[in-house]
Amino acid sequence: MRFAKCKRKRIWIPVCVICLFAAGWFRYVSDCYRSDVTLAEYRTADGNVAVSEIKDGIFLDGPGTTRALILYPGGKVEYTAYLPLCGRFASSGIDVFLLKMPCNLAVFGQNKADEILASYRYDEWYLAGHSLGGAMAASYAAGHPDRLNGVILLAAYPTKSLQADDLAVLSVYGSEDGIVNREKIKKGRALMPDDYTELVIEGGNHARFGNYGEQKGDGAATIDRETQQTETVEAALRMMGSAP
Repeated sequence: MRFAKCKRKRIWIPVCVICLFAAGWFRYVSDCYRSDVTLAEYRTADGNVAVSEIKDGIFLDGPGTTRALILYPGGKVEYTAYLPLCGRFASSGIDVFLLKMPCNLAVFGQNKADEILASYRYDEWYLAGHSLGGAMAASYAAGHPDRLNGVILLAAYPTKSLQADDLAVLSVYGSEDGIVNREKIKKGRALMPDDYTELVIEGGNHARFGNYGEQKGDGAATIDRETQQTETVEAALRMMGSAP
């Protein structure tokens, strides 16, 4: 009898540990920053951009036909929060694939660009990402520089070399960003191409690349989201215009 009780205890202890871990993980991934906009609301925001759902996210089809951008959202941020930023790109002639990540964490979807690149045809491809999404975009680009014309890092930095022929790189972050690691941005410069572009948006912060409210630990922005996103798109368009 005593042996049977010990055996049951040995079984239940790991089961309880697994259940506690699962509950903690579910709570962690569920506690994300919610978008201020919905897909239904945004469908009618710009008559020049057709917005549709695709298997891995949302496709914004603007007046352009030759260039496309794939965007990886920030960690624990609802992906629809980037619809306004993506809409600005699409209105400017850059079609956009806004991707939804497993558990809102791009670390689990680093290679999601693969299927988009294989399924659609454009003359030029650009990959962008915000925060954790930017880090994963940089890692993907480092491993597939021949598949991309450029990379746009929003409050993010590379951990692998982006020094490749014919790969343009733009790094953008806000002067009031209280979350991005400035020391790692500094170290990341050694991994950039010699002619990469770095833009510090005066008055911008971490969260205003998306539309999901304020982010814990972030600095207080002195410009609005529209200004920060517009300056980001304008810098990206300049980079694309000078891309090899």
